[in-house]
Amino acid sequence: MVRNLVVGIIGCGAIGGFIARSIDSGVVPRVEVRVVYDRNIDRCEALVSDLRCKPRIARSFDELLSEDLDLVIEAASQDAVRMYAIPILRSGKDLMIMSVGALVDEDLLSRIREEASRMGRRVYIPSGAVVGVDGIRAACIGGIRRVVLTTRKPPRSFIGDEYVEKMSIDPESVREPTLIFDGSARDACRLLPRSVNIASTIALAGIGADRTSVKIYIDPGVDRNIHELYVEGEFGEFRIETRNVQFPLNPKTSMIAALSALALLKSIVDPIKIG
Repeated sequence: MVRNLVVGIIGCGAIGGFIARSIDSGVVPRVEVRVVYDRNIDRCEALVSDLRCKPRIARSFDELLSEDLDLVIEAASQDAVRMYAIPILRSGKDLMIMSVGALVDEDLLSRIREEASRMGRRVYIPSGAVVGVDGIRAACIGGIRRVVLTTRKPPRSFIGDEYVEKMSIDPESVREPTLIFDGSARDACRLLPRSVNIASTIALAGIGADRTSVKIYIDPGVDRNIHELYVEGEFGEFRIETRNVQFPLNPKTSMIAALSALALLKSIVDPIKIG
């Protein structure tokens, strides 16, 4: 009999809840959510009440860590990655990181890689809100000269964003496409930690956070999160545009970003690997 992949989830907000409900409904076969953890216990209780198979609610991170798990899914924040990634790996569990923007911190990335290697564990990063990550990985072997990510999001995606507030911009008052960031993936993930995690994924797959260029627009003329990825190298060039439906409970992210986590879970349990 094939054993289920047993997982725990850190973060019971929009994305963590979506992953848990999808597993519970059978969208991802052979995966079992055994425990959930969130600093806001009310979120945990609300989520578990919606599930057919009731996972345990961990009252502390140590409680989650004490469970016999194959994989922990981080769906909380970049701070959660900084706090919990190393202890999770050290406890002998694999890790899936949703808040991948934390990994533009090279010291943190190095420590995570070293701990995973030492413990013989795996760290999984979903492809996120753009398509083409597999193409970047392939192109990088032959040599990439240039990577540019241009992101356009509706004004409501930036409501409450500290970086935008510091620019004295009211997103809902923007009447034409407005460039709010033009720089490296490293700075984009640091300044807009909830909006452009995908920039970190692209950088990790390709030429690094400092050489990956990012442009971000508030665009009142769009109703979706639009990402245009341009890659140029020895292989030639490609340009991919993704027009993503916003995640219903969190307009800062895209529906396909959440779906990419489910796709990765399916890949882990499937004996046939594609890409």
